[in-house]
Amino acid sequence: MPLPYDLCARVQNAFRARHHRIAVDHTTQNLGILSILLRTGFISNVTRGTIESPSPTDFIRVGEAQRRIWAELKYRDDRPVLSDMELISRPSRRIFMDIGELRRICSGRRAQTIKPLGMGEIAVVRTKSQEHEWLEAREALQLNLEGEVICRAR
Repeated sequence: MPLPYDLCARVQNAFRARHHRIAVDHTTQNLGILSILLRTGFISNVTRGTIESPSPTDFIRVGEAQRRIWAELKYRDDRPVLSDMELISRPSRRIFMDIGELRRICSGRRAQTIKPLGMGEIAVVRTKSQEHEWLEAREALQLNLEGEVICRAR
């Protein structure tokens, strides 16, 4: 399983280079994180495709190694909507939070070593639930699901 820092770096670098769309490996993790970025308005579209183009029909025909997820990046007034995307939980130090700690960072207080979420900022949480594996921190709080805080975007 690829590490989430690869996706964080690719998305952040693509915004800085002013690309209109990016292609990342097709994994459940990447699809989950990109769908959260789509729901919260940081990117405008997510499509399955191949290495060459975002084509859902070609996606079905090619092998697993050539499958990609294409994300269209969003800009407002010629400035990127997503300015920073950083990893919170690292392979050497995993950050797991219970409901109380998630409530603290969502309400503007520090929990463990994690700074609180500011206005327009999100945190991606991976829960143990099969139905809701990838959630934004506020969604996890509403569903009373604890989990590993993967990354944050602002």
